[in-house]
Amino acid sequence: MPDTAGRAEYIRPLQRLTRDDEPRFGGKSANLGELLAAEIPVPPGFAISTAAFRAFVRDAGLEGRIEGALARVTPGDLEAIATASHAISEAMRFAPVPDVVRVEVEQHYAQIGKAAGLDSPPVAVRSSAVGEDSAEATFAGQQETYLWVRGVQHVCDAVRDCWVSLFSPPAISYRARLDRAEEPPAMGVTVQLMVDAEVSGVMFTCNPVSGDPSMVAINASWGLGLAVVGGEVTPDDYLVSKVTGEVVREHVHSKDVEYVPDATGAGAVRVEVPDERRDVVCLDHTALARLIEVGKRIERHFGGHQDVEWAMARGGSGELFVVQARPVTGLAKKPENPKPASAMSLIMSTFGAGPPKG
Repeated sequence: MPDTAGRAEYIRPLQRLTRDDEPRFGGKSANLGELLAAEIPVPPGFAISTAAFRAFVRDAGLEGRIEGALARVTPGDLEAIATASHAISEAMRFAPVPDVVRVEVEQHYAQIGKAAGLDSPPVAVRSSAVGEDSAEATFAGQQETYLWVRGVQHVCDAVRDCWVSLFSPPAISYRARLDRAEEPPAMGVTVQLMVDAEVSGVMFTCNPVSGDPSMVAINASWGLGLAVVGGEVTPDDYLVSKVTGEVVREHVHSKDVEYVPDATGAGAVRVEVPDERRDVVCLDHTALARLIEVGKRIERHFGGHQDVEWAMARGGSGELFVVQARPVTGLAKKPENPKPASAMSLIMSTFGAGPPKG
C-alpha cells in the first residue's frame, strides 16, 4: 500500500494492522493487529511488509535466479526441491537489506526501546508468510523465528534470514503441493519485544484431537518455547472445560531442560531445570483460568477455534502475553490412526516432526 509520498510502505506498527492487511504483511502480523484491537495482551512491535521483501529481491537482482530455480521444482521431487532451496538461499544470504528498509527498522526498533526503557531491547523476529494462518492451509513451523535478538544490525540480519526461510525445502514442497509453485512467493516479518518467559506454551480453544468445542487444550513448559517445539521436553498437558472451568485432565511431566536468555544479553541458551522444579506443575488453576479467559476472548473475536501461543513473564506478576494466534487446522472427523497423546503430539505430527522426547 503506497503512503502519501507515493512510495511503498515497508513498516507499520502492529496496532495499526487488521486482517485486511494480511496480503501485505502476512498472517502472523495481521492477526497480532487484530488481537491488539481486541485488547488482548500482545508484546509491542512492528510489521515489515511484503513490499520490503520484494525490494530486497529486486535490489539484489535475485528475481531471475529465484524464478529459474523454482521452475525446475515438481511436487515430490525432493532432490530438485533441495537443489532449488540451496541455490536461492545462498544467493539471498549475502545480499544486503535495502537501506530504505534498514532506516525504517532502526526507527521502529528505537521506538520499542523507548517504550521498554532500553537502548538495545531484545526482540523476537518471526516470519509472517502470506497465507500462512488461514483455515485452509498452514505454513506454521516451515519458516524461521529468531529469539532474543539485540541491535539494529542483528535485527536486519534476522529479517533477511526469515526471508531466506521462505525458500526452505519444506516451504517450497508445501507450496508445490498446494499448486502455489507458480505464484511469486512473498513474506512479511514480525518484530516484537521479547517476553522473558518463566512458562510458555500453546493453547487450543477446542480439543484438537476430538474437535470437542467445549474443551480447551493447553500444553506448558518452563522457559521459552524452544524446548517444546524442538521435542526436547514433554510439556505438561491440561484439558479444561470451557464452560465450567473444571480441569478434566492434568498430566505433569518431567521437564529437565529449558531455554532462557543468554547471560551475554543476546540469544537463548539451553540449561538444565533444577531438580526441585522438574516435576512441578507449570500452571496452577489460577493461571489456567487466566489462559481460558483470554482464549475465549480470542475465539470470540475471530469467530472460530484458535491455536494460540502464549508466554507468562518471569517475576512476581507472571504477566500473560499472547505472541501468536491462528485458526485451528486439520481437525479430523474420525482419525483412523491412534489418537495423539496430547495437543502437542498433534502439533508435532501435523508439522512433520517426531514426537516429543520424554
